[in-house]
Formats: sequence, C-alpha cells, structure tokens
Amino acid sequence: MLSDDDRDLMRAVSDYLRRVNELTAQDARPSRTPLGDLLSEHLATDAAQVSVVQELIADHRLVDADIALEALAADGDGRLIGVTGGDQRHHQGLAEFVTNSHVRYAPGPVDYAERATGPSSSKRVVSLGIRLLQFDGSPIALAQRAAAPQFGRQTAMVEVMGTDPDAVTRFLEALRRTMVERSVLRGQVLSFQPTEYGRDAGATFVARPSVAADDIVLPDGVLDEIVQHVITIGTHRAALQRAEQHLKRGVLLYGPPGTGKTLTVRHLLSATPDATAVVLTGSSIRFVSAAAEIARTFQPAIVVLEDIDLVAMERHASPQPLLFEVLDALDGLDGDADVAFIMTTNRVEVLERALAERPGRVDLAVEVPLPALPERRRLFRRYAHNLPYSDDALDAAAQRSEGTTGSFAKELIRRSVLRAAKAERTPGDDDLTAELTRLMDSREQLTRTMLGSGTEARAHTPPDGHVAGFGWSAG
Repeated sequence: MLSDDDRDLMRAVSDYLRRVNELTAQDARPSRTPLGDLLSEHLATDAAQVSVVQELIADHRLVDADIALEALAADGDGRLIGVTGGDQRHHQGLAEFVTNSHVRYAPGPVDYAERATGPSSSKRVVSLGIRLLQFDGSPIALAQRAAAPQFGRQTAMVEVMGTDPDAVTRFLEALRRTMVERSVLRGQVLSFQPTEYGRDAGATFVARPSVAADDIVLPDGVLDEIVQHVITIGTHRAALQRAEQHLKRGVLLYGPPGTGKTLTVRHLLSATPDATAVVLTGSSIRFVSAAAEIARTFQPAIVVLEDIDLVAMERHASPQPLLFEVLDALDGLDGDADVAFIMTTNRVEVLERALAERPGRVDLAVEVPLPALPERRRLFRRYAHNLPYSDDALDAAAQRSEGTTGSFAKELIRRSVLRAAKAERTPGDDDLTAELTRLMDSREQLTRTMLGSGTEARAHTPPDGHVAGFGWSAG
C-alpha cells in the first residue's frame, strides 16, 4: 500500500505536470506579429479577429491585377509594404502573417517579379506584398501574391481583410472590373505553354503576324469567303445583334499539309489588329477552356486551334475526350459573343463524325487542297521575286510539279539560287530546271513529303494544262 508520503508526492507531481501543460499551451497560442499590429492599426480593430477573403487569379492575369490594384490604391491613399520571414512566408497566408506563434512576421521589403506585358515589353509587378488602402471610406488590407509552383501555389492570389464585409465584396468587384478595363491582354496575340511543374499553363505573348492578302495564293473568291465569315461578321455586329442574329462562329480549314491553312490564319490575324487572339497548336489545345475564357472576356476575339485532328485522334478515358472539350468550349460561349473559332486540320475524316454528332459548332468549312496549275504558276512567280528566270521556265516548272505545295516551290527557288551561287554566277533557267529534275526524282520522295507535297507529286505535264483542285496558300 502507498504511504501518505507517496500520495503527497504523486499529487505534487500531478500538479506540476498540469501547470507545465498550461504554460506550454499559453506559449503555443498564436500571438499577434509586428505585421499584425500594423494591420490592426490600419483596420482600427484587432486584425486577428477579421476574416480573410481569397480571390484566385490566373498567373497570366497577375499584371492586370497589379495594374488594377495600383489604380485602386491610388484612389484610396494606398500604402505598399513587404513581409519578412524567409521562405516560410511563401507557405503561409495573410491570417498567419497577422498571428503566428513561430514566425514574427514584420514589415519589410516588397518582393517583385518582371512579367511580360506584350511580345517585347514587360512590367515590374508585386509578387509578394501587403497593400493598405481605403475603399468607399472603409479600410482594406490585402496580400498580393504571384503563383509559386515551387512552393505549391499554382495560381496568383489576392487575400483581402476588411471590417465591413460589404465593402470587401464591392472592392473585389471593382478589382475584377478594373482588371478587364485595363488589361494588357486585350488586343494581343497569345499562346499557352505548360509549365515545368505540371499541366498548368500561362498565356504568353506572340508578335502579331504581318501577312497581306496579296501574300495569299488562292482561287478567286476563296479568301474573300473566309474573311467574310471571320472578319466581316464582326464589323456588322450591331446590325446582327439588332436582328437577334448570333455573332459566335466556327470555321474549319481542311486539306493536306503545306497547302496554306496556317498562312491564311496568319492573314486573318494580321487583318484584325484590334482583336484579342489565342493560338493553340497540338498539345496546347488542352488549354482551350482558358483560351475561351480570355476570348469571352476580351471581345472581339479569335481562337485558333491548329492541327485539331491530333486532338481528335487521342484516346484516353473516353473516345475523343479532348475534342469534346473543344466543342464544349464553343458551347460555353453565348451566341452574341463576338468570337470566331478557327480550326485547321490535315485529316478532316477524323473530325467528321464528332462534328456531325455536335452540329452547329462549325458553320463554315473550306477545303484548301493541293494547288492547281494556275495557283502553281502564281506561286513560282511569287517566290522567284526579281530573280532572272524566264516566264517560260517558271511555267514549265509549274507544269511539271503537279501535286506539290507552296513549300516545294519555295525550296525549289532556294536550291536553284544556291546552285548558281556555288558556280559563282547569276541564277538562270538552267538552274531552275536542273533542281526541279532533282527534286522530282523518285529518290527525293521523302523530301517532297516533308515539304508537304502529296505522294502523287511527279514530273508531269497535264495534257490540258489543268489539274483538279480547289486552292492553296503557302504556309
């Protein structure tokens, strides 16, 4: 049995352990940081008791957010400060900046990052900073953050604190509205690229191409039909809307590789300098939902989906899932959205069934096959420029090169110039004829294929000087 002394000792040890636990709990209780004290002073209340509202922002919209926040802060006597605390500050949010038992976050230097605002321009933006401002007479404190995939944060973010919840709601509405009004994305040509950390992607700026209508070699009326559908509809948007006609449209350009679908698209982008365009090619088409959102936000807009047959050929959990995602993106836009979807394909047969099952997504399909003889003649003259080839030699080359593309014509002229340069003389008809014979030789079949020419390409003079075909453009 325990003696009275043993019982007294056990009671003393128990009291001691209880007291230690109480003191430990008090020490572990989060306390307000120096940064929390500053935010509390700005908000005129204990910031630890104020809720935090998060607004997630795609990282390619960080520049827009920075511009919008600068404008809102300027109207509200804003102040910008940074946060001390090492890498830990990248893992914790605004609430942890205010109260923390481990890191004593304090005001410090602002973190900045350089972000593109166009193909050849950039802006220094806040990648981690605290803004203190007034909005509608109410104090607002917010943390502005860039995406940091290396720290597990895939999107940019704004975290907002305010004593008046309604003022916080109105502030976020003003932020979204100002981001659209002052966006650097509007009127730009954009593309999407996956990041090194996974499937997430950001929009990148692409220089708008410069391709004139005279650079396109198509039969009469073909380019006009495409321009009418893609561009002219938008120029008459007001009349169409008054008549309750839809503006959203889809165009499919189909035909063999190298026949000019891409060059036609580049001309459409050149001819619409005020339109926001998103160009997705191959695997980047999986970002079509993000592209559609940009198009919806920054109308008038064009979304280009190149080589969409590669998407249709994918097989994963269900037949053609990514193609259906593309079609869903078209469905997600209102009919009055001034958005043109332009799709190109080398294998239209792969798309036919899917498009037939989802009618109305494409309202114009234009075939761009291998060039006929009249187009080949124009083509050779175009690439010959001012070189001293005779019209007879160029016509003969066009006659002999049935089944070839603009890429073939361009390469033929280059080879003939190189042949003359090696002989240290001006290129002439003999050089053109000799190089054409070499390229049309059966041993050059793979080369012709890589230049986009069909397998039927051969040295040939049509008896009537005509080859069946619809049209073409180089590219």
